[in-house]
Amino acid sequence: MKREIGLLQATSINMIDMVGIGPFVTMTIVISVINSNLFLWAWVFGAVTALIDGMIWSELGAAYPLAGGSYNFLKEAYGTKWGPLMSFLFIWQTCLQAPLVVASGAIGFAQYFGYIVPMGYWGEKAVSGTVVIIIIALLYRNIRAIGKITVFLWAGVIITILLIIVAGFTHRTVPYSCFPSANQSLFSWAFMTLVGQASVKTIYSFLGYYNVCHLGGEIKDPGRNIPRSIFISIFCIGALYLAMNISVVGVIPWQQAMHSNFVVSLFMEKIYGHRMAVVVTVLVLWIAFASLFAVVLGYSRVPYAAAADGHFFPVFARLHPTKDFPYVSLLFIGALGLVFSLRLKLEYAISAILAMRILVQFVAQAIGVVVLRKRKGTTGLPFKMWLYPAPVILSVIVWLFVLYHTGPVALYGVWLAAIGVVVFYLTRGRWRRVNKMM
Repeated sequence: MKREIGLLQATSINMIDMVGIGPFVTMTIVISVINSNLFLWAWVFGAVTALIDGMIWSELGAAYPLAGGSYNFLKEAYGTKWGPLMSFLFIWQTCLQAPLVVASGAIGFAQYFGYIVPMGYWGEKAVSGTVVIIIIALLYRNIRAIGKITVFLWAGVIITILLIIVAGFTHRTVPYSCFPSANQSLFSWAFMTLVGQASVKTIYSFLGYYNVCHLGGEIKDPGRNIPRSIFISIFCIGALYLAMNISVVGVIPWQQAMHSNFVVSLFMEKIYGHRMAVVVTVLVLWIAFASLFAVVLGYSRVPYAAAADGHFFPVFARLHPTKDFPYVSLLFIGALGLVFSLRLKLEYAISAILAMRILVQFVAQAIGVVVLRKRKGTTGLPFKMWLYPAPVILSVIVWLFVLYHTGPVALYGVWLAAIGVVVFYLTRGRWRRVNKMM
């Protein structure tokens, strides 16, 4: 695989992954959960969580810039004894969780498409399935062409969000403050519980700041570009999300916004009329499509990395004979995402995505940084996280806090990991033997 992705393309991949349909469909959910003007703090919590975790990804991504991201990080961190198990568990949950991410984006796309063309249940499913198929078709090409497509999609994402922000701030008619009144508190247990529940949705909207790590083997100057692309993405998207929320509730009262399935479309309709609302809805769909493009691109490299390393089905290690991309892995993620998009509901998919990833990926990686520093030291690291070990400690606490607030769905994540452990020990060594025979 060739290193042909520069800083602009890497940042574009991260940002369009982060800004999918998520913030547009979760905005109303977050407001309804908090049920007060303090809902904006759930978005601040999501941004801070992304920043803390981004330091961990930056240190690991710069040190181990290979295809597969977390697969390599976990393998290196936990050594020969536990590394194979931890990296296998990541691949195991990715094979289910990545298609869930694809499905959630496709379902959200179809729901928002309903503002333009009202559809029934099967109409939405037809749209979500078609979107996944188109994404796979676009990604079926070499990485250089994909890099150009990514920048083009990224430009549309930024233009759309800036249009929404400018429209709101120039047509503000509703007073809004995110600060507590005399009878409110940011530090009460009741409010913190509500933020925990809402943060499941806001953190989902930030996920993707690490997508560049999955493409580590294709990034130019990874020691510098991977950390830079992660932090640029988090700071830019965090600022845009906060500004967009303030912009919307400055035109539509939060009490009304929490009941709308198409809040941004309603927002534009109130300012400019129905025709402009349709135009902006199309642009929101552009964002959702761009995010799906980046999501599938990144995750398609994970099964490939494991198979190429001899720890997964060898068929996933195949590269396209002329375009040098892991086409089997791409088709697998896309096909399973298509199936899920036809079966699941959006809110369940969001909670399931986080529940499955927190223990195996986010918490294990945070601990892995500590293990690596003790075993190998910090000499020669291209990037060292700031204020170590504070980000690691905070990251583990925050992720466990969020896992608790995913509710009963968290049990599915635990059960999936437990089943993965059983499968690993039943099949241990077989992948490598099969690969040698291939």
